[in-house]
Amino acid sequence: MTAAPDPRDVDVADAADSNPRAPYGGTVLSRPFRALTLGIISVVSLIAFEASAVSTAMPVAAQALDGLGLYAFAFSGFFTASLFAMTLSGEWCDRAGPVAPLFTGIGAFGTGLVVSGSAQNMWTFVVGRGVQGIGGGLVIVALYVVVGRAYPERLRPTAMASFSAAWVLPVIVGPLAAGMVTEQLGWRWVFLSIPVLVLPPLAVMLPALRKLPPPARKPMDRRRIMLALAVAAGAGLLQYAGQDLTPVALLPAAAGLALLVPCLLRLLPEGTFRARRGLPAVVLVRGIAAGSFFGAQAFVPLMLVTERGLAATLAGLSLTGGGLAWALGSYAQSRPRLEPYRQRLMTLGMTVMALAVAGASLALADRVPAWIVAVCWVAGGFGMGLTIASATVLLLKLSRPEDAGSNSAALQISDALGNITLIGVSGVLFVAFGGGGVAAGAHPASAAVGGGTGHHPAAFTAVFLAMAAMALVGAYVTTRLRPKTGWPTDR
Repeated sequence: MTAAPDPRDVDVADAADSNPRAPYGGTVLSRPFRALTLGIISVVSLIAFEASAVSTAMPVAAQALDGLGLYAFAFSGFFTASLFAMTLSGEWCDRAGPVAPLFTGIGAFGTGLVVSGSAQNMWTFVVGRGVQGIGGGLVIVALYVVVGRAYPERLRPTAMASFSAAWVLPVIVGPLAAGMVTEQLGWRWVFLSIPVLVLPPLAVMLPALRKLPPPARKPMDRRRIMLALAVAAGAGLLQYAGQDLTPVALLPAAAGLALLVPCLLRLLPEGTFRARRGLPAVVLVRGIAAGSFFGAQAFVPLMLVTERGLAATLAGLSLTGGGLAWALGSYAQSRPRLEPYRQRLMTLGMTVMALAVAGASLALADRVPAWIVAVCWVAGGFGMGLTIASATVLLLKLSRPEDAGSNSAALQISDALGNITLIGVSGVLFVAFGGGGVAAGAHPASAAVGGGTGHHPAAFTAVFLAMAAMALVGAYVTTRLRPKTGWPTDR
């Protein structure tokens, strides 16, 4: 039975939905929403710029710190730490509102950048990435709760499209700027320069967030927080074991599974791993989409640098079109006329992404121009835009207001787990098929200035084809998004 709504949960979003002519109608840039929308765009742009810049500088940073063996771990470590932070943020938001977790997350994000930028060895670098993950986990869940509480139902697809729009400028400027800074000043400045962008979002967001209605004061579930901590620890142990690939690694792998599996089953909606119809399938498809896409993307710059001899700047720019197309796909899903076809849009998005990831492996053939990767990533980014934003819209549609925080946390946990698992799988495949030899081959300068040639293209082929296969699994899951009882009536 559904609990009666708490009067304290009646906010501007509910008021706007109940009365189409209420003063809170219009668009996300109408006066009641303008400051909040601009603040959200500012915060997401900060995260986007970091992601774009770090992806470009990562091959050089890993090589400079003699840590190419931990290359995948530097990416997945971010998501491991965010697993815990996402659950904490969800409970924190439901208890006290999104302001405190949002601002705490921005502070942690900046601190992690400083730690990574000043690291003297690869493990310290990974720790810094973990601190960034804590900040990112706090921020993204808080922003989803803001969207659920501040915007009416009809504006939420557009609000989610603004998340993707916020990536447009960073994905254009980020790789180019990061490549130039890496080549002229050194990779450290890519990390140390980003924290100066922290203050503007704080100034923009605070006045708008103060106008949000008070939270429902739902008690924090400390059990869920401890479960999330155990999940993060288990995921970390599994990643560590995956980087070793020796019989000794079986011990941390077993300990990681013992922590991860039972705790994860209690954190995600029941039936998630069975692709149960409705909310569980929505949560699952987000994890598959994020993991398969980023599990491949993490190795794109490395492939172009080591196999095709591109400079770090050009390798990073190959991902730019994907970011722009992601924004376009997110915009497309926000069109009201496409609302009845949202499930089909997600199926299309996952299928296109699978073809794009598989197509990127064609660049390993010398006769195929390297720019084929950029073309494939445009298609893959468009598919991600259709899928990721639509999944968030469906989650908010299927969530009661008092559960928005915990359900948003579950969605982000699935995102992070998908990234951790599939980036980890990519790392294992990369090493198992000889990728460690590629990274430590006879062309160490190639990661900085280009000019290297490929030695073991099978390592990259294994990564891309495995991630494409997972994307096809995600396409199947999108056929199970509609609950058996049909979609709930719009609030």
